[in-house]
Amino acid sequence: MSEKDSREIVEKEIKKKSGGVVLFMLLLLLMAAIAGMVAGGMLLAAESFMAGALFLIPGIILMIGSFIAMAGLHIVNPNEALVLTLFGKYYGTLKQPGFYYTNPFCTCINPAAKEPTINKKISTKLRTLNNEKQKVNDVLGNPIIIGTVVIWRVVNPTRAALNIENYMSYLSTQCDSTIRNIARLYPYDDMAEDETGEKTLRGSSQEIADSMTAELQQRVIDAGIEIKEVRINHLAYSEEIAAAMLQRQQATAIIAARKKIVEGAVSMVKMAIDELGEEQIVVLDEERKAAMVSNLLVVLCGNKDAQPIVNSGSIY
Repeated sequence: MSEKDSREIVEKEIKKKSGGVVLFMLLLLLMAAIAGMVAGGMLLAAESFMAGALFLIPGIILMIGSFIAMAGLHIVNPNEALVLTLFGKYYGTLKQPGFYYTNPFCTCINPAAKEPTINKKISTKLRTLNNEKQKVNDVLGNPIIIGTVVIWRVVNPTRAALNIENYMSYLSTQCDSTIRNIARLYPYDDMAEDETGEKTLRGSSQEIADSMTAELQQRVIDAGIEIKEVRINHLAYSEEIAAAMLQRQQATAIIAARKKIVEGAVSMVKMAIDELGEEQIVVLDEERKAAMVSNLLVVLCGNKDAQPIVNSGSIY
């Protein structure tokens, strides 16, 4: 057996709901204790010391025992759990909602509670971890700012309470490490002019978020935590390179727009020359065709309105 297996604590769920019956019995004992103390006090007042002591002392013992026994009563609400230890040993876990009675000397453990003496229950509800934005480097070394939201819950309260010092801070730390480890495997954007099909942080955010979910789940499995989903809610270049990358994006957009304009202009010029030749409206030699092509391309590709010039003579 490995060292990890020897430390593994198998969860033992307590399902018996006997709190109501025990509470009724404790109330009966408490009333009997009060009655004995009252009777003992009356006998002592009547100077019957022996008889008074026979009622008073058992009454006091019963009352103290009743209050000690009441410490074993526990109410578990839906989507909550109680992890109990007895004199340093794991006793069991209450996971089903109900009213329970356990050994009154058991101690409830919740290391992530802000007030451990009051809030001893471990919530198994779905929760959200809004991970703070952090600066990481992509595969090209460019600094980027990335932020994530993690949807998670505790599925094994025993592991969360006994295997990890504080499972909430442990999840936050592992989330930071996972994001940094996954983000450095991909570029922020595809720097190539042609589409290469490579996954990028900006273009394949869902696939990369799924990879983060799988890796983070492996990291927190010992804490009894289930990762439902990881979402990237913020992604941007860092401030020191944001301006340069914005210029690159603008240049890329301008080049793409110009490329479309040129493609359209060439097709329109070809169509015009073909139509003029088919209809025999104007007979164009090669030099006239070249001049016409030049003029049409200037008009169609220019970013300003063309100024018409009327030619009343010949081009020769």
